[in-house]
Amino acid sequence: MANTNNNRDNNNKHLFYLNELSDYKVASDDPDVRGWEVQDRENRVVGKVDNLLVNKNTNRVVYLDVDVDQSIIEANHKPYRDSANDGVHEFINKDGENHLILPVGLVRLNTDKNFVYTDRIDHSTFSETKRIEKGANVDREYEIVVLESYERADRNTATGTSNGDAVTGTKASGVADRQNDPAFQESRGRKADNLTGTDKNVEGTTSRDVTDKDLTGKQNDPAFQERKQNDPAFENNQERKSNRDYASEDDDSFYERKEFDRTNYKNHR
Repeated sequence: MANTNNNRDNNNKHLFYLNELSDYKVASDDPDVRGWEVQDRENRVVGKVDNLLVNKNTNRVVYLDVDVDQSIIEANHKPYRDSANDGVHEFINKDGENHLILPVGLVRLNTDKNFVYTDRIDHSTFSETKRIEKGANVDREYEIVVLESYERADRNTATGTSNGDAVTGTKASGVADRQNDPAFQESRGRKADNLTGTDKNVEGTTSRDVTDKDLTGKQNDPAFQERKQNDPAFENNQERKSNRDYASEDDDSFYERKEFDRTNYKNHR
């Protein structure tokens, strides 16, 4: 009976931990990074690689399963959520949730000293990312949540902002100035009105449905176009949202995203 249940659970999974797959092993031309320290872009330790997550259909390792450092847990930050999902999902990190996933395309290897690092994600972003328990099933919803958190790090880099209250760079001041920008506030008001009306009927639809309808209407919105023209980071963010993969878990094209590109995987600092 137990074996039958396990088989049923496995049939519903699209990602497997490497130690669950007796007939899989790390390719001979790749180092086995399990047990390696993980460092952020500021050379701070954020954890260690505990396992690898495999997509069986593509025969690829797509995530590192990271057992986070205690400093990440002690930071006690509320997990980041995309503003488009406000009021839809509330995220918290509970006791015992001390693992997170890191796409292989966002990491590099130092094969001389045996550690993994990322040059795109800082300690604060890691501490504000939704975590899971060791060995928990990784579903598409969790993948999206994590990727949105990491994408924010790219946006902050592009605008010169930090994840805290400190702001640096000339472009960053423009972000603060938008709070007093009538066109920006008007656009935000229209978005809130649209989402309020849509959320009432959201049952039976997907987040992709809601997002696409919202973006289609914005193409004729002067305030939206003005922000798009004057703010490269905003434009890049909207492009990411319009192309976001709210795909079903059996859609393996999800892993063609740039976050899974291992072209520079073996470069090391």
